[in-house]
Amino acid sequence: MNLNALIDFTLVAANEGLGKASRASGISKATLSRRIADLEEQLGVRLIERSARGLKLTEAGALLMARAEGPLAEVAEAMAAAKEGVSTPRGRLRVAAPVLFSQLAMGRIGAEFCAVYPDVTIEVIAEDRVVDLVEEQFDVAIRINPSSDSSLVGRCFAKDRLVVVAAPDLPMPAPGAIRSVPGIVVSSFEPTHWTLDDGLVLEPIPRLRFSSFLMIRDAAVAGGGAALIPQSMAWTQLASGELVQWGTVTGKEAELWVLHTSRRLAAPKVRAFVDFMCARYPDLSLTLNG
Repeated sequence: MNLNALIDFTLVAANEGLGKASRASGISKATLSRRIADLEEQLGVRLIERSARGLKLTEAGALLMARAEGPLAEVAEAMAAAKEGVSTPRGRLRVAAPVLFSQLAMGRIGAEFCAVYPDVTIEVIAEDRVVDLVEEQFDVAIRINPSSDSSLVGRCFAKDRLVVVAAPDLPMPAPGAIRSVPGIVVSSFEPTHWTLDDGLVLEPIPRLRFSSFLMIRDAAVAGGGAALIPQSMAWTQLASGELVQWGTVTGKEAELWVLHTSRRLAAPKVRAFVDFMCARYPDLSLTLNG
């Protein structure tokens, strides 16, 4: 049975005529008449008696109207509810994010997002590996300097720089030849030079190795040596004077992107999260602690 024909029959019956039904729906009288005739042909019974005084339901038509009107109204309500459901951010949002960013920022971000969108629940998985959004059922991923991937789209929401910091009582070398300094480095550190934007070149001599930037920063505050860390992690300590910044490492800017699988028909919760992240860092300046 043609559902449109059944809908048009109830429309004509409820409006007690083709003219009123046409004006109410915007469907031409000819189309309404044809669909009702098609429905009568399918059922093998006459549903409406046509006369000079208008239309009148037959016994079969009145019975069909009584049975169909309620369920069709429920279908219309269900379709409206479905449309509202997909236009309003709701449901579980799974986010994959780097460990450090998750530890320092995602707790606050998640709470703020849920306060704005109370029908959304957030699950954040903190991992530094590159997850497969489709296979592992993630809605979005936050990545640092992501490689080009045609299957993902998104926006850069913040930028960070790598800076060399040290406690105030550690003398800063003067520019000139390569200067050796006691260094606090990551566990995977290999011999290298830190070239700063003012031309100073440092050769860190590892004294302490850590697997976390948080430990590296705290060791620098304690006077363990010079450290190369994201600037966003040191703002509080720089402002308080616990650390001083020796300079910014040339060519080491980090971009943070929020990515999802497709721009087309992205779920409202995904669009809302992307917009929220970009609005939270309007000048692209990454403040993890604020």
